[in-house]
Formats: sequence, C-alpha cells, structure tokens
Amino acid sequence: MSDVINLRRERKRRKSVEDAKDAETNRRLFGRTKGQKMADSFEKQRLKTLLDGKKIFSLKDDGS
Repeated sequence: MSDVINLRRERKRRKSVEDAKDAETNRRLFGRTKGQKMADSFEKQRLKTLLDGKKIFSLKDDGS
C-alpha cells in the first residue's frame, strides 16, 4: 500500500515550489539591489548636470 497524503498540503507544497521557480526567474530578469539602483540614478543626475553646465545660450534662444 502507498502512504496516505493530505491533498491540500500537497497542493500547497507544489504551488510553493512553482512560485519559488517563478521568483528565481524574476530575480534573474529584473533583480537589482537598492544600491545599484541608487548608483545608476546618481550617475544619471551627474551626467545631466555635467551636460547642463556645458550648454551655450545665445540671446535669440533666450526668448528676450
């Protein structure tokens, strides 16, 4: 004879395993640490500031 199993627990276990696989896939596709995100945003801000500092304005572009 085979062992008696609780179907509800088995369903939960299977769902848990499937969810873990999905989570691992999403971590590989989209996962970045908070530090990496902050570093990227600081770098974008630095480049934007650097570019804005090198703009040349003329009187015609000024709107006056």
